[in-house]
Amino acid sequence: MKPKRILTMQDLSCVGQCSLTVALPILSRFGIETCVLPTAVLSNHTQFRSWSYHDLTDEINDIFAHWEDSGILFDGFLLGYLGKKSLMSLAVECFDRFGMPDSPKIIDPVFADNGKLYSGFDMEYVKSMTELIARADIIDPNISEACFLTNTPYTSDYDKELAEELAHKLSRLTNADIVITGVEFDGKIGELIFSKGKQEYVMLPKIPAAYHGTGDIFSSVMTACYLGGKSLNESCLTAGKFVADCMRATPADHFYGVCFETCLNKR
Repeated sequence: MKPKRILTMQDLSCVGQCSLTVALPILSRFGIETCVLPTAVLSNHTQFRSWSYHDLTDEINDIFAHWEDSGILFDGFLLGYLGKKSLMSLAVECFDRFGMPDSPKIIDPVFADNGKLYSGFDMEYVKSMTELIARADIIDPNISEACFLTNTPYTSDYDKELAEELAHKLSRLTNADIVITGVEFDGKIGELIFSKGKQEYVMLPKIPAAYHGTGDIFSSVMTACYLGGKSLNESCLTAGKFVADCMRATPADHFYGVCFETCLNKR
């Protein structure tokens, strides 16, 4: 059977395990034909002391023209780090020109953590992301991003009541299935899934460590499993277990990501 073809739109770090650098090998290993739309090329990601950055926004219209000339369509879309409001309108154009009626659009907002916006972002960006997720079929914000998107004050000492309130608020902004990632309760970490008015937690024991890029890995595995026919709950559970395996395989001094490559061979 011909594999599903997905387009993932995000930046590419030449060194560093995040964004396209993890999405391409993971989606491919899970049996998805993976096409990429790089929004920028970085020498290495921003956890390093310094980096170069080359914006590719001006290339995208030319890329679209050649795709249209070749009749290229995609069975699904995965959006990760965008970084610019103008890229959101290009993403919508991409959905309309190169998607099919049943092509799922999966959006990881990627703009905040620990209650703070990433460097270079502002509330205008958040507002534009709020408009973009209205076009999604699945969104997977973390707690911080869910708070910003719903104009809810952030607290690190949240409880299930707040997490569930965030899911309900997000459901008023989009018809998408909602996966709030990185929720933590009672020594466990996982996702709150809100779909068709029903909610469910998918939780695993928390590993006492934090690494860069695990959200990108989670989104990639979840998307691959979902396109492969698994339910959203099954997809999140598989993705959570895979991230946990990657964290266990990563030395504590490995600061720029997790060693996901060895785990791909064991899936």
